[in-house]
Amino acid sequence: MKQILVVEDESVIRTALRRLLERNDYSVSEAASVQEAETRHNLLSFDLIISDLRLPGAPGTDLIKKAGEVPVLIMTSYASLRSAVDSMRMGAVDYIAKPFDHSDMLNAVQRIIANHPTAQNSYPQSSAQDGGGSADDRATGIVGNSPAMQALFKDIKKIAPTDSTVLVLGETGTGKELVARSVHQHSKRAGKALISVNCAAIPDTLIESELFGYEKGAFTGANASRTGLIEAADGGTLFLDEIGELPMEAQARLLRFIQEGEIRRIGSVTSRKVNVRLICATHRNLQNLAAEGEFRQDLYYRINVLRLHLPPLRERGKDILHLAEHLLQVQLERLGKDSMTLSPRAIQAITTYQWPGNVRELEHAIERAVILSDGEEIDNEVLGIDLELVNVNRIRGGKSKQSSQAAQQQPRSISSDPAEDLSLEDYFQRFVLEHQDSMSETELAQKLGISRKCLWERRQRFEIPRKKSSSKSSRQRKKATS
Repeated sequence: MKQILVVEDESVIRTALRRLLERNDYSVSEAASVQEAETRHNLLSFDLIISDLRLPGAPGTDLIKKAGEVPVLIMTSYASLRSAVDSMRMGAVDYIAKPFDHSDMLNAVQRIIANHPTAQNSYPQSSAQDGGGSADDRATGIVGNSPAMQALFKDIKKIAPTDSTVLVLGETGTGKELVARSVHQHSKRAGKALISVNCAAIPDTLIESELFGYEKGAFTGANASRTGLIEAADGGTLFLDEIGELPMEAQARLLRFIQEGEIRRIGSVTSRKVNVRLICATHRNLQNLAAEGEFRQDLYYRINVLRLHLPPLRERGKDILHLAEHLLQVQLERLGKDSMTLSPRAIQAITTYQWPGNVRELEHAIERAVILSDGEEIDNEVLGIDLELVNVNRIRGGKSKQSSQAAQQQPRSISSDPAEDLSLEDYFQRFVLEHQDSMSETELAQKLGISRKCLWERRQRFEIPRKKSSSKSSRQRKKATS
């Protein structure tokens, strides 16, 4: 059962959330402040922390650092959306605006927990406090501070000084060539050439001549000898991207180069010794391809010496917003545009979208948005992300949908018993009725996390008249304390 900590100083909202989540098979713990959350609970033991932004003592954003890599969902009012955006820049995984519906909260919880399936097992080992890798590698354009990226930077520093063959694995668009460049630039070959070859972009009939070169007269059209790309990388590094697309004939020749450290040009009878460090990359499962006979097993064993795994963007957590803002500044400088910022809805879209095209897709979305935007703020529409569609698509499984529907169909009756199963709207009504005699409208709005205008609109909707005595009693209370 997934463990959730709710940090909220208002017991009415806290109880409502606990009951809502427990109905949907979550184990829920409570705290009224950041200090109470720290002293009473082990923050690293939870799958998710839901915290109000404004709490007595320390703000809810303090939990972001204290909880390590445990995702923190911030609750805030519509009047404080800019503060919510700031909290996401500080590392909050998402925010939800008060007042919210049951389905909105459940969808957010299901989505966040689904995207952090191994959180409890990996946080302590990969925390920045344990001396992980660098925050990023700006020299090669790699930006990231998530545990997966810290582990990657740490592995690169170990692997780079050697001459061993490296296999970089990752989905399309994750930046495998940047990783290869980083390995090269941190190696003793950094002053030599780095030759990059996209095996999928070269026709099968030309791949061998491109890699190994050819002698004059070796075939029709070979009017002069030509140095191959492997030979051109002599003393440096050869990066073979998408090696899974390499034809079987070229695989056999490549295997000899790896085994013997020599190449023979097409049409030549002599071999040439070369000193090349090989880095390969693919988005395909080479082990499965080898088992199916589509990739040579002996070649797979030769290139699978040191392995680096580049995580997809959707698994990089807090890196997504950091990377988006970095790419935004890069595009603004490249296009010569004035300063722009991401709107709250744009940030929510960026951090909740799945990004099947990974960093490359994000980069193109930011470039498009910078070109099309006229104002100082970029909204989710120009990013090409339908926020409503994203939220619908990310609901996990039929059970999730059923639980959301069941939550929406709960009876809406106001009761004086806090243990009864009331909706958040009912709690709102009860809170106003119970406290409007002792609190001003401003105090009521602050406690509920909404603006005074929103409070007035909800009074009209629920037909709760504002009592004239509330402001008077507030003034009397202030005089008594002065």
